[in-house]
Amino acid sequence: MKEAAVEDLHQYRNLSEFFRRKLKPQARPVCDSHCVISPADGKILHFGRVKNCEVEQVKGVTYSLESFLGPQTWTENLPISKTSFQDQLVTKEGNELYHCVIYLAPGDYHCFHSPTDWKVFHRRHFPGSLMSVNPGVARWIKELFCYNERVVLTGGWQHGFFSLTAVGATNVGSIRIYFDRDLQTNSPRYSKGSHNDMSYVTNNNQDGIVMRKGEQLGEFNLGSTIVLIFEAPKDFTFNLKAGQKIHFGEAVGSL
Repeated sequence: MKEAAVEDLHQYRNLSEFFRRKLKPQARPVCDSHCVISPADGKILHFGRVKNCEVEQVKGVTYSLESFLGPQTWTENLPISKTSFQDQLVTKEGNELYHCVIYLAPGDYHCFHSPTDWKVFHRRHFPGSLMSVNPGVARWIKELFCYNERVVLTGGWQHGFFSLTAVGATNVGSIRIYFDRDLQTNSPRYSKGSHNDMSYVTNNNQDGIVMRKGEQLGEFNLGSTIVLIFEAPKDFTFNLKAGQKIHFGEAVGSL
């Protein structure tokens, strides 16, 4: 509670308000020397290069990149020669696709922030079917993240494609994106694989939503998961260990 902007527990009207507590500005300094920082407090489940169009969920269990992000419809004029979904996401010659999975336990700070300087072009919301994202459960439900409610934000950073996906947890799919008031999560309209799309790029605004590294992006109502999937040059290196605890603002990786 010493890190919380409001230290007195009695000031919080309910548990949900406590989970979404704001921190003191100095509690989470943002690392300047790395181009990608952790968007949240949590535990690093996995990180590394994306292989075979799949992203690892928990040790030994993988999920399909396409079923997780949904069909690639947010950019126009894709090169016809690129056949795999993974290759379609990589926009620059010689780049690789990377991923990082961060699990937020119920006791963690529940706001999440921009992990880098980037522009958000598109939002895809999967209503999903809220199951626990606890690593123990994730181990025996294949493609768990594809069943759960999630909000996929896609766009670009200086090295090409960049995405942040917020995955809801058991019965608390409430995911809030601060710049998107039209987003309605945790509604009962579930049909497997269904999703709805929103473009932030308009005739009047070709840049979409411009986010700066460390800027507040959104919040969860209870423990959840954030998945970063992004393109970067081959010499991108992660500054992480699997299973480690991490705080918002700490280094994820750099070039």
